[in-house]
Amino acid sequence: MSTLVLIPARLGSTRLPRKALADIAGKPMVVHVAERAAAAAVGRVVVATDAEEIRQAVEAAGFEGVMTSVDHQSGSDRIFEALRKVDPGGEAETIINVQGDLPTIEPALIRRALSPFDDPRCDIATLAAEIADDHERTNSDVVKLVGSPIGHERLHALYFTRATAPWGPGPHYHHIGLYAYRRASLERFVSLAPSTLEKREKLEQLRALENGMRIDAEIVDTVPLGVDGPDDLARAREILGA
Repeated sequence: MSTLVLIPARLGSTRLPRKALADIAGKPMVVHVAERAAAAAVGRVVVATDAEEIRQAVEAAGFEGVMTSVDHQSGSDRIFEALRKVDPGGEAETIINVQGDLPTIEPALIRRALSPFDDPRCDIATLAAEIADDHERTNSDVVKLVGSPIGHERLHALYFTRATAPWGPGPHYHHIGLYAYRRASLERFVSLAPSTLEKREKLEQLRALENGMRIDAEIVDTVPLGVDGPDDLARAREILGA
């Protein structure tokens, strides 16, 4: 399948202003993400942004940028606008949404996100890792994926929650917010209104489940560092040698 990697990156950020352009080892954070997406070698890589500064930064680094509206409420809405602009002919059959605040993500993880599409019933694919730190089990900032095993390295997602679930002995899974969509699935998803559980849990992916869409998750070994605040940025700089 022809694949397009889209990286949503906006300039506004409450906890870490202008974080997409934060310097890490001499490069803006979003450029690190683009480099890792390119290293995954799954297809064309485009940064979708609402800021001319970000577009200029990624293009100066040799990557493609596209301007999108400042009014989008979610990354999925932003990548859908970008998709229509950069691929109006519909050549890309699958779209991977790689968040612009994952500067240390392993290229192999991006490739793994496509694996669930070997089942034609899968609409949206994502990633999860087994939780090893007990603190994460009760941390509401860590989203848990509740799913049924389908094979050794895959889950069929039944629910996503900030609570500790499921109850009883057994593994809990940390959901990694990287998504791959079949093109038609993305088109359908963005056409849907925010759902009841989505608004309650503040988790956009529940909209898909509440509307009967299927999400499968590949189980991976590591959770990439998401840069949400100054402490995360300091850690990213340490990892990348800044």
